[in-house]
Amino acid sequence: MTITGEMLIGASAVRGTEETFYGINPATGEQLEPAFHSGNANDVERACVLAEAAFDAYRATSPEQRARFLESIADAIEAIGDELIQRAHAETALPLARLQGERGRTTGQLRLFARVLRDGRWQDATL
Repeated sequence: MTITGEMLIGASAVRGTEETFYGINPATGEQLEPAFHSGNANDVERACVLAEAAFDAYRATSPEQRARFLESIADAIEAIGDELIQRAHAETALPLARLQGERGRTTGQLRLFARVLRDGRWQDATL
């Protein structure tokens, strides 16, 4: 896992041009690398335009495609491995076991939602 300090806008890594800031380890006060740079109004506008454009394409996907998408997100989170846990620990000072639990909860929920999509019962609304 390489943290670059860039923003992801659409499929592009973008270095912000506004204020520079750093993560801080709350347990030690240590400044964590790399530097991050805030985005500007144009960055926000671009992100909004791309999100709006993605909405209709995503809405047109099948439940199976959405389920696979959610599972791929869970797989990608797990693939980062312990580097994710170590960085989250440095940024939050939360115990490692808590962070491992949060990662498991998150990936478990993504997979649960994928199963719900495949099950299809969510589409049978009743009053």
